[in-house]
Amino acid sequence: MTVPEAIGPYQVLGLLGQGGMAEVFRVRASSGPLVGRELALKRLLPARTDDAFSNRLFTDEAELTRFLHHPNIVEVHDFGFDGDATYLVMELVDGPDVQKILKRCRERKVTWPVDFAVYLTKVLLDALQHAHTVLGPTGKPLKLVHCDISPSNFFVSRTGDLKLGDFGVARSLLAAGSDEVMGKPYYLSPEALQGYLEPALDLWSVGVFLYELLTLKKPFRGKGRQEIFEAIRTVKWQRPSKLRPDLPPLIGDVLEKAFHPDITKRFQTAREFAEALMPLYDERIGTPLAISAIARGLFGPDE
Repeated sequence: MTVPEAIGPYQVLGLLGQGGMAEVFRVRASSGPLVGRELALKRLLPARTDDAFSNRLFTDEAELTRFLHHPNIVEVHDFGFDGDATYLVMELVDGPDVQKILKRCRERKVTWPVDFAVYLTKVLLDALQHAHTVLGPTGKPLKLVHCDISPSNFFVSRTGDLKLGDFGVARSLLAAGSDEVMGKPYYLSPEALQGYLEPALDLWSVGVFLYELLTLKKPFRGKGRQEIFEAIRTVKWQRPSKLRPDLPPLIGDVLEKAFHPDITKRFQTAREFAEALMPLYDERIGTPLAISAIARGLFGPDE
């Protein structure tokens, strides 16, 4: 693909990545209040500019994320149009996402220390608590559901910032939602497969996130989507101690609750989930700087 020289008032410095709906560039603001600052610009793919569904998702992301202001959520600064292309401008997190970190850990057969994995999950839950309870323009909670919690949407910067990003398929319970199943197959809850929308869907995905950090494997597996979905529907998984015997029993107990077949017996809020994790980490050991040091150690300076 050809990388443009500029998009709107932003000089393009390089391509950061591309997905099925959008591409992300590293840019520098040429004017305005952010002048000189390096940022991330997310642009709808040219092939998607005439697709009404993709445009609505992009517009919804811009509308919902403007209410989110939290140290562990990627800040959205601008939204605009460049010709037919819609774009979002966000703070730049200079470091890998957790999916890339997990991939490198699998390659090197390195497991995360419990304190680090649990602390990272606790930070993710703090970000979700904000999203689930943030107030909208009328002063009432938006009841925002991310709908796509996974390691590829959580970032670890080289300087210690831990950030949840990509609210591209997020939904507000106050708005008319889509009946389509959103999110990545491995991280969906049984209710998500049935089209329900509620914050509890994100909390199930956090349980999958934690399990994967600790074991480098996903709890619900299969050869294809249907087998994965059947494992999720029947809540068929094994305690992480079966894969990693050094884990404290409380980890398994927390995940038993996170994956309880009865949604009313799971964690009801991100804060409740985070509080259950507190005995499992030492905040003097699992720190943002320590976690970013792991990331730097796994990747070279140019990766």
